[in-house]
Amino acid sequence: MKPINFHSEDPSRPTLAPAATTATRAPLSDGYLYAESIELVQCVEAAADLIRARGEAAFAEFRSPGSRWRQAERYIFVLQLDGTMVVHADPEMEGTPQWDLQDVNGKRIVQGLLKAATGRPGQTGGWYHYEWPVPGGIVPRWKSSYVRLASAPFGRRYVVGSGVYNDRMEPEFVVDMVAQAVAELEQKGPAAFQLFHDATGPFKVKDSYIFVYNLDGINLCLPPFPSLEGRDFSSMKDPQGKCLIHEIRNIVETTGSGWIEYLWPKPGENAPRLKSDYVCKATLNGQTVAVGCGVYLKEAAAPRATPPKMTAPQLMKLVYDAAALLEKTGEDAYAEFLKRPSRWFSDETYVFAFAMDGTRIFHAAEPDSHGRHDLHLKDVLGRPMVEMMLDAASSPAGEGWVHYMWPEADGVFPVWKSSFVKRVIYPNGRQHFVGSGIYNMQMDDVFIEDMVDHAAALIEAQGRAGFAALREVSGPFVFMDVYIFVLSVDGTELVNPAQPSLEGKNLLTLTDLQGKSVVQDEIAAALEQGSAWLDCYWYKPGTNTPALKHTYVRHVRHNDELFILGSGLYPLKPS
Repeated sequence: MKPINFHSEDPSRPTLAPAATTATRAPLSDGYLYAESIELVQCVEAAADLIRARGEAAFAEFRSPGSRWRQAERYIFVLQLDGTMVVHADPEMEGTPQWDLQDVNGKRIVQGLLKAATGRPGQTGGWYHYEWPVPGGIVPRWKSSYVRLASAPFGRRYVVGSGVYNDRMEPEFVVDMVAQAVAELEQKGPAAFQLFHDATGPFKVKDSYIFVYNLDGINLCLPPFPSLEGRDFSSMKDPQGKCLIHEIRNIVETTGSGWIEYLWPKPGENAPRLKSDYVCKATLNGQTVAVGCGVYLKEAAAPRATPPKMTAPQLMKLVYDAAALLEKTGEDAYAEFLKRPSRWFSDETYVFAFAMDGTRIFHAAEPDSHGRHDLHLKDVLGRPMVEMMLDAASSPAGEGWVHYMWPEADGVFPVWKSSFVKRVIYPNGRQHFVGSGIYNMQMDDVFIEDMVDHAAALIEAQGRAGFAALREVSGPFVFMDVYIFVLSVDGTELVNPAQPSLEGKNLLTLTDLQGKSVVQDEIAAALEQGSAWLDCYWYKPGTNTPALKHTYVRHVRHNDELFILGSGLYPLKPS
């Protein structure tokens, strides 16, 4: 397969081989779940046909407000192959080179759009996904754009497209992304893995990513968890006992490509949901491998959420009681903690204790590990678990929550675990911390308040110097889809790990999906009440419909500066 080149009228850019005379239209059958996606593809195809028939004369029609080409958030755009924008809803973008235009994550938007339409032999269309504000908006949202290569009557070629602001994934998006990944892998070999890991490239979309396995079940590429690459996943099963590698191997060896379905918890949920993976056969260094991508499809029926083994307040009570017992009896309490089944040791819930230097003193599930120095132990995301526990236990409160990813008992794939720890003084006067944790615990108000209060203590002590710690993705203030934001009292966003492009912008006039003045309300509540919970309606990750968001805010002062700190969650709907 030859390297990908882009045609351009700019002689400094490489040229693209002539396009196929017969255009290949995108399938509009089983590949799409949502009418808006089908309508978008049909609109772009019709626009491409108009360019083929009328050439540049079609551009005036594309600019007509209220026409089929420009309705609400949807509009047709046209690019030259050198990256110059010739038609766009924003007139200031027209006539100027946009080759290096980036989204908030650093994705090269125009380069990605052009490559989607020209980057694969025999393909003259495709999808590209990036984050961009709606027209007139401030906050970026995921946008999925479909593009087509179209030749005008006199031979000049354009890429025409349109996009939909859609946090949901379509099956066709996944198929298209896997097809691009297979092309890259067969062209570049193992060097393609770097592209799959690149958060600014086309292979990390929303919460979906490319993975690669050989047929023995050895993982070759797993971007979210690179520390697991090279591991044998051949025995990995879902909660119903389905062997995923067996399913993948069967598809590759029979049909060559297809879908598998299995149960897996979504991040932040404790009930397994139906997840669908599309896998495709590819050749790497002469050997057959499976390239795939997974997605939680909205319409897929999910089982009723199973009651959590323990709620956050219940786990805190368990740790408080364990601390009280340790303060009274010291090491003698360990024998009680080892009894199974008991309130201390049941299913996956157990008690552990560490010295304040990070040495593991007691661990009910792993008694052979006693005495091991674990201060620098990290999870698969690089989060220093024990160090974060020690920080929480060493805080003025002497307690706190720590969230990290760790495999369940006899498991391979890591899942979120939430542990509560508390500082305790044994009868001999030595300080330790005791804790316990739950896998896949449902997000809770308790977690949010705890995290915001710890962030407030940090900012109260360090001021703006503490902002770096709030932005650290492997630190205690960013986990699942939860993070800390910081506002000035005039509404300027100072910290936002999820959307750093908003930092430095004044959001005082920002409204939610129902027109509520979100930022103004948050600032007023924090200043007047000290701390408060507020509700608004926003787009929950994975959907494009309004969802209730519950946000906790509080004010904190450092010297002469006053800040508003907050974090939020999307509560579960009543069953």
